[in-house]
Amino acid sequence: MPRGMKNLQEIINDLKEMSNPEYTNKMSYFGIDSTKALGIKNTVLKPYSKTIGKNQRLAEELWHVEIHEAKLLAILLMESKHVTVEFAEKVVSEIYSWDICDGLGMKIFPKTSFSLEKAMEWTERKPEFEKRVGFATMIGIILDKKIPDSTIEKFFPILEREAWDERNFVKKAVNWVLRQAGKRNLELNAKAIACAMKIHSQNTKSSKWIASDALRELRSDLIQERLEKKEKRRADKESALFTTNPD
Repeated sequence: MPRGMKNLQEIINDLKEMSNPEYTNKMSYFGIDSTKALGIKNTVLKPYSKTIGKNQRLAEELWHVEIHEAKLLAILLMESKHVTVEFAEKVVSEIYSWDICDGLGMKIFPKTSFSLEKAMEWTERKPEFEKRVGFATMIGIILDKKIPDSTIEKFFPILEREAWDERNFVKKAVNWVLRQAGKRNLELNAKAIACAMKIHSQNTKSSKWIASDALRELRSDLIQERLEKKEKRRADKESALFTTNPD
């Protein structure tokens, strides 16, 4: 069938046909709320989404369907350029599982015009997943090579501010952003380590775990060697641009 030709009901019927109730047990094992899940693996859902193609209208319709995989499919079909602040706020307020949270945060929101503003704002929210989605959005921003280091540096004070939160999905998200920022380059690595030290000095159970775990990775020989090689490649490339070609 041509891309984009299926309607909402046809898609729902397809999802039900792909259902694997036994897989819901594995979803629960990984901390995913499978109460309304059909048990469809990502390796099945992602290829299926490509047969439909990006479609913001369908994505918004699917989001309102009370099936877990319908919401995951909605994320796969969303077009960031057509995601409004109003729609973003609506879906954020309805997040109930970390896979939906991270899918929106990493894949959709970072490509919107309001990504930085909302990422920082959401980290101040009280609900656990509304708060986590702010950090997940930061991850998506960090992974974008076009984003300058100066933008990522704005995240460090927020990580320090929120390191007290002992809720599992929040503290792990703070740790995640800290580690990801520190693995971007040597300069940010040094700043992330300094941030981790400040967090550790807060001396709470959560802050000590966040900092200790991050420092273990950011100071490791593996990461340091990788960043040094990356810096050398960058310097060599930059040097080559100023080298006169004898030919």
